[in-house]
Amino acid sequence: MKSSYKQYLNPETVSQLSRLDLIARLVVEGFITGLHRSPYHGFSVEFSEYRPYMPGDPLKIMDWKVLGRTERYFVKQYEEETNLKSYLILDASGSMNYSSQNITKFQYACYLSAALAYLMLLQRDAVGLITFDKKLRSYHPPRSIMSYLNVLLTEIDKSIPQGETQISTVFHDLAERIKRRGLVIVLSDLMDNPDHVLTALKHFRHRKHEVILFHILDPMERLFHFNTDSEFIDLENHEKIQTQPWHIREAYQNLIQEFQKRFKRECRQHRIDYIMMDTAQPFDTALLNYLTARKRIGG
Repeated sequence: MKSSYKQYLNPETVSQLSRLDLIARLVVEGFITGLHRSPYHGFSVEFSEYRPYMPGDPLKIMDWKVLGRTERYFVKQYEEETNLKSYLILDASGSMNYSSQNITKFQYACYLSAALAYLMLLQRDAVGLITFDKKLRSYHPPRSIMSYLNVLLTEIDKSIPQGETQISTVFHDLAERIKRRGLVIVLSDLMDNPDHVLTALKHFRHRKHEVILFHILDPMERLFHFNTDSEFIDLENHEKIQTQPWHIREAYQNLIQEFQKRFKRECRQHRIDYIMMDTAQPFDTALLNYLTARKRIGG
C-alpha cells in the first residue's frame, strides 16, 4: 500500500462522498494512520481511546485495525470523560457558498467540522455546535457521548449557506452565553469588518476561553487569477461589479495579504491560534492544530 490513507485527507476526494458520518470517519482514520507514521507520532498516545499494548494486557482489547495499518500494538482504553468542552462555531452566511473548484468554502468547513466532532468524541471530549449568519441559527451544547455525533452531523447537513453575516454580534452574544471556560473553534471566511471581528474574538479570550480560528478561503480569493472580463456578484447582498481582473489583481492581492497578516498578527498578540485554510489544503493540518491546542490546555 502506498499511503492510501492520504486520499481521505484530500478535499477533492472527500467531496465525492455523500455521507457526513462516512466523511468524518475516513478523514479521522486517515489522519490517525498518518500521525502514527509521521514525526508527530508522539500525539498518537494523546487519544483517550488508545494506548500502547503492555505485557499482560488481554488480547481481546487489542486494536487489530490499528495494527494492520501501522504495525504498532495498541489497545483500546476507556477513560473517564475529560473536562474539556469544545464549541464548533460554523459560519453559514452566503459568502461561504463560493467555490472556484469542486468544493465550496462551506462544504470544506462542514467536512472539517464533522471530522473535528468525531475526533473529539473519540477522545471523550464534550463537543457542541453553533451555526450562524447575521444571527445565531442553531445552538447544540457540548456533550461527550458518541451517539451525539448524529445530532451534530444532522444539523451540519441541513444547514444552507445564505444571507448576510454579522460575526461580531453573534460572537459577543456567545462569549457571554458560554459561562464555563472551554475551547472555541471558529470556521469562517471572516468576510466582515475586521475591527469588529477581532474585538469579538478578544471577548472570548477575556472570558478565558481558548480560541482556534480556521480562516477558510478559496484559492481564487487568495490569488485572484481571473484572466477574462468578469462580473463579480456579492453572495450576501447580491451587488454586482464588472471589471478586467488583471487591472486590479496586484492591488487585490495586497489587500487580501494585509487582511490575513492583520488577523495573524493580532491573534498571536492575544494568544488566539490563527490557521489559514485554503479549500485545496488537506484536512490533517487543521486536525493537528486541534491536537496541539488540546495538548497545550491540558485536555
